[in-house]
Amino acid sequence: MLQQQLTSLLAQTDIALTEKQQQQLVQYVELLNKWNKAYNLTSVRMPEEMMIKHIMDSLVVAPHLPGHHYIDVGTGPGLPGIVLAIALPDTQFVLLDSLGKRVRFLMQVKHELGLKNVTPVQSRVEEYQPSVRLDGVLSRAFASLQDMVDWCSHLIDHSGKFIALKGVFPSDELESLPAGIKFEQKIALEVPELDAQRHLIILSKD
Repeated sequence: MLQQQLTSLLAQTDIALTEKQQQQLVQYVELLNKWNKAYNLTSVRMPEEMMIKHIMDSLVVAPHLPGHHYIDVGTGPGLPGIVLAIALPDTQFVLLDSLGKRVRFLMQVKHELGLKNVTPVQSRVEEYQPSVRLDGVLSRAFASLQDMVDWCSHLIDHSGKFIALKGVFPSDELESLPAGIKFEQKIALEVPELDAQRHLIILSKD
């Protein structure tokens, strides 16, 4: 049933996924649902809801990531990182979270789905030092733009981007960006069957 739902949702987008990628997304939802009962990883309880509110909500970002190395800060149970890693198998993702139970779940997902392009890391973002030059820092429901920039500034150089997944366009947050940070782009995202606004906010260093 989840497979049929995913096929139907994908048909409402321009995103093309192989059969294997679709199976991996379904498997991920099943794992999330199973572990959620004990680990309380997400407030979304129904797998059918997860498919829209987590999978599609993350998937619509995939066409807007041109680079090959990203970090998902405050990834939680792997959102958007796991979903994007499935959709973009040639792109590497570090999935950073400070909670051990979430990182254990991510290790299990990586193992069961055979994801070679995912590196789960347990760390506070301020203490993490990337081993490669990152194209971007991703955050979904993690913090305000100001906090994101403050905490993650050491992760990227001037060629990297801060990429925030937001709901309603955050005009107040953009007005109070710290000096040296430039607003580059906003992208309105359409999530099938989700009755809510979604925006991708892209920032860079001046």
